[in-house]
Amino acid sequence: MTDHQDDFKALRKEAYDAMDRGALAESSRHFEALLQREPDDPYYHYMRGLAHKYMLDWPVALRHNLRAIELSDEAGEAEHWNAAIAATALGDWPQVRRLWTACGIRVPEGEGSIVDDYGVAVVRLNPWHGGETVFIRRIDPVRGRLLNVPLPESGHRFGDIVLHDGAATGHRFDGEHKVPVFNELQRLVPSEFQTFVVFVNCDSRDDLQALLDATAPGIGYAEDWTETVRYYCMRCSYGTPHQHDADDSGEWQPDRNLGIAAQSRKSVEKLLKDWVGAGGSRRIDGIETRECDIPEREDGHEWWRGPDEDE
Repeated sequence: MTDHQDDFKALRKEAYDAMDRGALAESSRHFEALLQREPDDPYYHYMRGLAHKYMLDWPVALRHNLRAIELSDEAGEAEHWNAAIAATALGDWPQVRRLWTACGIRVPEGEGSIVDDYGVAVVRLNPWHGGETVFIRRIDPVRGRLLNVPLPESGHRFGDIVLHDGAATGHRFDGEHKVPVFNELQRLVPSEFQTFVVFVNCDSRDDLQALLDATAPGIGYAEDWTETVRYYCMRCSYGTPHQHDADDSGEWQPDRNLGIAAQSRKSVEKLLKDWVGAGGSRRIDGIETRECDIPEREDGHEWWRGPDEDE
């Protein structure tokens, strides 16, 4: 084997090893060097496009995936999906529609963005940092609108439209069916709703349900976080004094922690005032807001695989 072949083999190994470590910029540089030697290799174009997809660098991701499609002898699903994801992020809707059609995926007629019902799924927010999971209503093959009220620390809100990856990294039960879990890639459209963290006290589940079912102008959705957020004490985190009661006994917990999506604090106050006025022993302990930035993307591990994906 010549020195040239040895160098090329070593460069290939470095490119894939960097990808396996989650060192995306390094991997991209190596695949760029491979393409300088083999400019018409579709798989190197695909791999560089893949690195730039996870770098959220959409123009480069789209360019290399389209080149991979052009150079491939057979139509490959992966490069079509990754090109469609990048084109969706860029809002290139004619390109998006062509790519989904080439994949055999139905899209409604029209020329602009795709807005339809592609079912319910779960998305893992900021998968490179924490990875809170929430339900979404998919409006196209890789976009969904958040149906839950995510924690403020996620930087997301109820009603956000997010771009997600094409490959599922696990499944969750939605109460009736198993639904796929996708990694979020980017928030595309921020919601008009703010997230209010609300602490209340009530004597029964019926009291709580009355609040969750209540409607008022400016209210998007109310969610009981007490049963869904368990990895730390939310009241302690937000500085609301209270007694810690045992929560594994199966008995009703009067202290409830809620996330309420609303357009203003005034809307939340009106909702809670009406709820307290309709019950004898209902109490409001606090209303808090926190505005948090979306955590920066982090390299150094294969966050795109997801915790449920088999090695």
